[in-house]
Amino acid sequence: MMEIRNIIEKYQAAVIQIATQSGTGTGFYVREFDVIVTNNHVVDNNAEVTIAGKLFDKELSRVWYTDRKHDLAFLEAPGNIELPEVRLGRYDQMKDGDEVLAIGHPYGLNYSATQGVISKVDRIRDGLKFIQIDAAINPGNSGGPLVNKNGEVIGVNSFIIRGGDNLGFALPVNYLREALLLYQSNKGKPATRCTSCDFLVTAGNIDSEKYCPNCGTEVKLPEPPEKDTEPAGIARVIEEILKDLGKNVKLAREGTNQWSVKEGSAKIRISYNPENFFVAADAYLCQMPADAARIKPLYQFLLEENYRLKGMALSCVKQNIVLSCIIYDLDMTRESGNGSFHGIFQKADHYDDLLKDEYGCTERPEE
Repeated sequence: MMEIRNIIEKYQAAVIQIATQSGTGTGFYVREFDVIVTNNHVVDNNAEVTIAGKLFDKELSRVWYTDRKHDLAFLEAPGNIELPEVRLGRYDQMKDGDEVLAIGHPYGLNYSATQGVISKVDRIRDGLKFIQIDAAINPGNSGGPLVNKNGEVIGVNSFIIRGGDNLGFALPVNYLREALLLYQSNKGKPATRCTSCDFLVTAGNIDSEKYCPNCGTEVKLPEPPEKDTEPAGIARVIEEILKDLGKNVKLAREGTNQWSVKEGSAKIRISYNPENFFVAADAYLCQMPADAARIKPLYQFLLEENYRLKGMALSCVKQNIVLSCIIYDLDMTRESGNGSFHGIFQKADHYDDLLKDEYGCTERPEE
């Protein structure tokens, strides 16, 4: 039996953040099969998603395998990085009342582990067994590992019952192992599992490019579209501006109407809320100085700069110093947005360096 803190430490580098144009989720690396495991609903019909982990920065990852019936997907792991090994456990050894950990990235928070117990080890839903647990599984946790007290993966966190009090469900590891073994000989090739007969459909055996050769059910391989899907409205304008400024839009996406980019040492988060009609760009700079004697001159500088700045404002959010820009969506065009975004990108890196050099501000920890 492993201590909880040792399990959490072990999984920190193996758990992966996943983002698409429509949402975020979690995955985990299985070295035995050299793939990242997640839920099919996390990749959401995308053949390419953004991944990030403790040992590597954001990058694009190819979706190679999808399985809608079992809600599984396998992604390509990052190259040239030694990710830790996590072992797959035995579902048949689990019992009601066993202690478990649900690990993931809920609500976009970087790494979270919630402890609980198995309420029922074999809850049947849609003809499949699921592990019912009382550990909180929140949005963003989907696709993360459910871990036993020995530090082994015994399930894939899959869904919750809305309105239920900590009613979470994980796909048992025996289904996962079966899918991994089924796909193993086709690694690095697009494949999908038929929802009707469980047959593995590949580019080499698909019938008429859309049907399972075994039973005739319509299927879809995880192939990139001929043309990238583009958002509509203000979200499209934002992505056009990011492209104009030389940013990789696919890497910038962090879910619906959310983007983040790096500019020098600063991180800029861009969000659009259609309900309040504003686009916000927040550049998270450095943190407040440790020396209390330097805080008063820092505040004076921030106030003086805010008097000079046009269309932007410096503020303190807890310990963080943030440079912000807010644009009313009806006033936002590609041209005006280009100027605003370019200004905040340029100023963010400048202020980040200046505040550290002149006022003793400290490096902001990476999330």
